[in-house]
Amino acid sequence: MSIDSTTTHVPAGRLGDAALSLGTDPRADPRMIAVMEPFGLLAHAEAAPMDRRAGREQLLGFAAAAEEGFEGLFGALAAAWAPITGVSRETRSIIGDGGHEITFYVHRPERVEGQLPLIYHVHGGGMVMLAGGGPLYARWRDELAAAGAVVVGVEYRNGGGVLGPHPFPAGLDDCAAGLRWVHDHLDELGGTHITLTGDSGGANLVLALAIKAKREGWVEQIAGVHAHCPYILGTWDDPPADLPSLRENNAYWLNVALFPLLAEVYDPGAGNANEPTCWPLRAMVDDVHGLPPHVISCAELDPLRDEGIAYHRLLLQAGVPSVGSIVLGICHVGQIMFREAMPDVYDTAVREVLGFARSVNP
Repeated sequence: MSIDSTTTHVPAGRLGDAALSLGTDPRADPRMIAVMEPFGLLAHAEAAPMDRRAGREQLLGFAAAAEEGFEGLFGALAAAWAPITGVSRETRSIIGDGGHEITFYVHRPERVEGQLPLIYHVHGGGMVMLAGGGPLYARWRDELAAAGAVVVGVEYRNGGGVLGPHPFPAGLDDCAAGLRWVHDHLDELGGTHITLTGDSGGANLVLALAIKAKREGWVEQIAGVHAHCPYILGTWDDPPADLPSLRENNAYWLNVALFPLLAEVYDPGAGNANEPTCWPLRAMVDDVHGLPPHVISCAELDPLRDEGIAYHRLLLQAGVPSVGSIVLGICHVGQIMFREAMPDVYDTAVREVLGFARSVNP
């Protein structure tokens, strides 16, 4: 067999062709394309309407508008999904240290005896928008519960949007207070041990929770951490060369130019730009050494893909058991977005989180 030595390798995505979009990239799963096309989400995502110096009022307005758009999309996606049966749902609340209410959504499988793994769920939204009570996340917790876990979702204070404005560390503090409460009531809730899971901004928060717990001396309360598509860099104004997905997949549903705006809402003035509990990719080996096992699940066509890969490699360097994966053909958090169109991808994500939760039983 002869090899054509003149063949040139073309880099993936927009590194090879700036005109490629989510809808024309040959790597894109056609089932995802079919779902996103009616929403007009296949062309290049819009650029930022301002920069991070626009002022807090305008940035909060931007976050509120973005929240409305994302919640509308997620609601439309979930509206077509058949309801889950065999799961009980309960809402509880506690009072946080600042006198504010922290709400929990507790999902349990019905007609199951004995204690089960408990999955502590932190919703996404860049830490500045969306809600745990939204349809996408309520369904995700239902699916995990139906598969055989107690699932507790925490409604934390966002940096912006309807549940804001509460910049860092308010949301992280709420997640930590909620986690400590869940641990103290583990028997009552029917759990054996606690695994954390979150996507995007929620992945930021579960990774940060583990670092915070280590610093404060209660990391043994966390048996494992599962993160989908972590949003953890913190400074996207000049994307680093060692994270090529920020250019390769830029404007594939998410425009990287929007990230600095959301980061400014979460961390005004970038006062915590190098703080690992704000932006976990700023962590060093010593920050993560001794953490419990992790799974970092990334999406091939996500601008944030390489942030997750970099964090996985940091964990391995520190001796932390970690499994890293890339789900082919999907966009940011596509693991949990396409329940009807891509049931194999969705069901695999459910099995992966639950299987991991079972495997880390102390």
